[in-house]
Amino acid sequence: MDFLDKYLTVWIFGAMAVGIGLGYVAPSVTGPIQDLHLVEIGLVVMMYPPLAKVNYGQLPAVFKNVKVLGLSLVQNWLIGPTLMFGLAIVFFSGLVPGLPARPEFFLGLVFIGMARCIAMVLVWNELAEGSNEYAAGLVAFNSVFQILTYGVYVWFFALFLPPLLGMESLVAGISEFGISPRQVFEAIAIFLGIPFAAGVVSRFVGTRTKGDEWYEETFEPTISPLTLVALLFTVIVMFAMQGERIVAQPSDVLLIAVPLTIYFVVMFFVSFGMGRGIGADYSTTTAIGFTAASNNFELAIAVAVAVFGVGSGVAFATVIGPLIEVPVLLALVKVALWLQKRYDWQGYTTGRLDAPANESPSEPALDDD
Repeated sequence: MDFLDKYLTVWIFGAMAVGIGLGYVAPSVTGPIQDLHLVEIGLVVMMYPPLAKVNYGQLPAVFKNVKVLGLSLVQNWLIGPTLMFGLAIVFFSGLVPGLPARPEFFLGLVFIGMARCIAMVLVWNELAEGSNEYAAGLVAFNSVFQILTYGVYVWFFALFLPPLLGMESLVAGISEFGISPRQVFEAIAIFLGIPFAAGVVSRFVGTRTKGDEWYEETFEPTISPLTLVALLFTVIVMFAMQGERIVAQPSDVLLIAVPLTIYFVVMFFVSFGMGRGIGADYSTTTAIGFTAASNNFELAIAVAVAVFGVGSGVAFATVIGPLIEVPVLLALVKVALWLQKRYDWQGYTTGRLDAPANESPSEPALDDD
């Protein structure tokens, strides 16, 4: 694992190249990938180890911390959607000289921006040494909220606001999306429910049959490599599905990549700053930051394909989402680890997940170096 971790960036870009090459040389490979549900399998396997490592006995303390939950709510359901909508307007509404109106890409970004992350954030959080308990708790919180609100958010930002701002052409001919809570629930049940249930069962059975020490010192290190191996596998199959189109339309890929990159970076630093601002420690701030900076691209892709079809520009924009998110969030993992060393993180949750939610945080201070 040390070797795999050390050169993870190389492996990620290598997997991207293999995927694009495979999809370009053999475009028919997309059929078996879809029929065998390889992307879904890769994502489920990828998320199992982080969820199996969660100490679920500490989750009640996560939900008792009003500051962290409130901050996550603001970041994920106010700042994130608004920022993505603003970027979609700037880049794809035709208001900026030199950037023609691209309604299909505008809608794709809205679909991505309204879908808060419930999956790969667990991987980024673990790589950045964040709190597995807080990440799992915030993901569960966002999942429930997403089931109830995703359709409403898409309607508001994609159908209601553009005409109100005089941009009717962005959604011309579209009266409704027909996104039901059941569609959202099914996506969440697959990409979060399956690995979540497996993780709970693993910890319950493992700790009671072999003990906590065996589970943490033997079982967890054994399953840890599955995360990165499955991540590389998922990257390959995702890129293979769009390899031919990526090669044929590199300018479109670049055009979509710019606002997405801005979004991921801005959300990461804003969330990290807000987490540090409330006095949270590094592991908690990292969980907050990556939860807000990531998106549930599985849901966005599923809805875009269901509404507009797999060959639509909207679906293409949503597929580009994870292709940009993977390398950008991987780079932000490095940034987070640097911030861990650069600053003093003696926050009120350090090593004390059961600390009272109203306890005053200590003042953050810069390291002398």
